[in-house]
Amino acid sequence: MPVKERREKEALEKAIKISRRSFTKALIAVPFAVRALQSPLRAKVKIDTDRAIGDIDPKIYGNFIEHLGRCIDGGVFEEGSPLSDSNGFRKDVLEAARKLNVTTLRWPGGNFSSNYHWKDGLGPRDQRPRRLEMAWGTVETNRFGTHEFLQYADMLGTEPYICTNLGTGSWEEAQQWVEYCNSPADTAMTRLRAQNGRKEPWKVTYWGLGNEMDGPWQMGHRSADDYGKFALEAAKLMKWTDPKIKLIAAGSSNFGTGVDWIGWNRTVLDYLKRHADYLAIHMYVGNPDNDYYEFLTSSVDLDQRIKTVEGLINAALSGEPRDRRIYIAWDEWNVWYRARGAQQRGRRILEEHYNLEDALVVATFLNSFVNHANIIKMANMAQLVNVIAPIFTNEKALFLQTIYYPLQLFANNSKGKALEIFVDSPKYESKRFGPVPYLDTSASYDNGSLVINVVNRHKDQTIQTAFEVEDKQFSGTVEVIEVNGPDIKAENNFEGEPVKPAHRSATAQGKMLHYNFPPHSYTMIRSKLA
Repeated sequence: MPVKERREKEALEKAIKISRRSFTKALIAVPFAVRALQSPLRAKVKIDTDRAIGDIDPKIYGNFIEHLGRCIDGGVFEEGSPLSDSNGFRKDVLEAARKLNVTTLRWPGGNFSSNYHWKDGLGPRDQRPRRLEMAWGTVETNRFGTHEFLQYADMLGTEPYICTNLGTGSWEEAQQWVEYCNSPADTAMTRLRAQNGRKEPWKVTYWGLGNEMDGPWQMGHRSADDYGKFALEAAKLMKWTDPKIKLIAAGSSNFGTGVDWIGWNRTVLDYLKRHADYLAIHMYVGNPDNDYYEFLTSSVDLDQRIKTVEGLINAALSGEPRDRRIYIAWDEWNVWYRARGAQQRGRRILEEHYNLEDALVVATFLNSFVNHANIIKMANMAQLVNVIAPIFTNEKALFLQTIYYPLQLFANNSKGKALEIFVDSPKYESKRFGPVPYLDTSASYDNGSLVINVVNRHKDQTIQTAFEVEDKQFSGTVEVIEVNGPDIKAENNFEGEPVKPAHRSATAQGKMLHYNFPPHSYTMIRSKLA
């Protein structure tokens, strides 16, 4: 081939290659160009401090410890550990729990309580009986009993909440437990208390009338009618022993499992409407299908259940004295789905490792509790340490799971009155619930301080939000704390905590505050109003 012709051919091939590369680059650039042309997502929120839902009861920031896995033994209580005090309490766990501002602590269960006989946990630890523990498939040493629990609650600065055994237990056993803990009289029970080192009564206010008695897995499972009759007699004896106590009835939580949960709750309320002060409901959620957006609608389900139970309570109290009140105690709740199943029995069980999306769901649950402050007056995250818990330990240290931080921020900041706020947010389509707002919000107002909690459910986009206070003005600095991470599956562990709070800044002008909420984030905003 002549030189000139060969050069022309090479030039043509080079030009074709350059054109192909340019075309490919152009194709790659198209999505970015389209994205750049998209309008940013915007939302607006209007706040009026006179529009109060109700008083936020601090007890909605409670927790729960059960004789289950490494929650108590190996969690809050680890005898012989260099990290424990002379009584066996883990000092590092106690300090982390104090920072959570735990307001109520439920014990001893849970399923465990339905076969727990409280007198087994009295006296010198080395002389207490070892029992087969049939709820979780272990041997219970009884080294952590009533005295240890109430001492721990006192050290933690929390209200104790004792769940009685209405499974294999008796009315007399429940009554005597109240007498042992609360009575100032000179009786056999109070002498036994003094013999075990405690002369003065503890005056425990909150007592549960059994746990999940509608569940066939529960030891001593009963029908709604049988439970209602049995719990009524226990309630009468317990309140005759100490009229100042508050009683929590075991409602049905088994939505979608074939149990007539509405019928159960209606029947129980009919029996206990003049004796119970709370109806206990439980709810655990998860993401087994790895569907992020459906998982993030879990709190929508929670909201619907709260409204249904509130309606049942209102119906039960129809015709009762106007000052008679029954509230909801959501005394077990959390994300729990990886570490569950029939194989979950023994020592190291229910040890969920949480990621960022779990923390976002926890924050939306807390928003729901605040947004229903008129009826939700107690809630207990299950559980405190190791077992589906915000704190995780080994024999040398602990780390704080992703779900620790939303609970800590709510418990230490969202107080006073819950506000009914107007939110106009972009939405996405849920398979179960239809249109769901990307922004999930709550607000509280206390002594001139406004706290706004916002979860941006959007996985990819920032949402530009304008806040307007209708009746006041922002005053001074605006504090912003954001819980986020590199991606929705980011987990904390002993090596590091990629998901934790970060402090941001914001500036308000008069009645207006503008803030951009990043994707997959929980943000708390706090400011004074004048």
